[in-house]
Amino acid sequence: MDIYIKPVKKVQVIEKQIVYLEDVAEIWTSEKLGSLKKLPVFCITEKKRDNYLLSSVDIIRQINLWDQTATINNLGEMDTVIEYFPQQKKTSKVLEYCKVAFVCAILFVGATTTIMCFHSDNQLPLIFQKYAGMFLGNEEEIPMVLSVSYSIGLSAGIMIFFNHIGKKSISLDPTPIEVEMTTYEKETDDSLIDRLNQKRNGA
Repeated sequence: MDIYIKPVKKVQVIEKQIVYLEDVAEIWTSEKLGSLKKLPVFCITEKKRDNYLLSSVDIIRQINLWDQTATINNLGEMDTVIEYFPQQKKTSKVLEYCKVAFVCAILFVGATTTIMCFHSDNQLPLIFQKYAGMFLGNEEEIPMVLSVSYSIGLSAGIMIFFNHIGKKSISLDPTPIEVEMTTYEKETDDSLIDRLNQKRNGA
């Protein structure tokens, strides 16, 4: 019997201490899938929040004990991080809103400061005065039309770059922030796997 498994890189397990194959991997086989999905592959001994490492070799070993005639094909990750929570995580909407407001305030102040410093370093008012002299024949003051047009263009450019207008996406492509967050999560998971491997090998 051929068995195909696709382990994921990271899973969350809440309350239960027995981790089944279906919790950590997608499974396909031509027969006996029901009992295979409920095959125990890992046991959490301590009821405290922690991270555990489950190797694909451990999964294959458990499947072989279940059926020694099976041919197992791994199509996914080599290691899976099990993030264990002894009880359901409690979330406070007030705390979440406070966190969002705090992050928004930090981003707003940081972004405006960066833009102002950039404009100051590049002498943008002087550039506008030169434009006014070139096209309008008056360098003494900056025409409002230039300031307003630049502000609108800057806002539109930011929205197009970040692929969002309010809650709506402009296109189906992921935003630069989503790409960076995905990269950060992958690197964090890889670092966690390396640390757990070192701990497991006694390094």
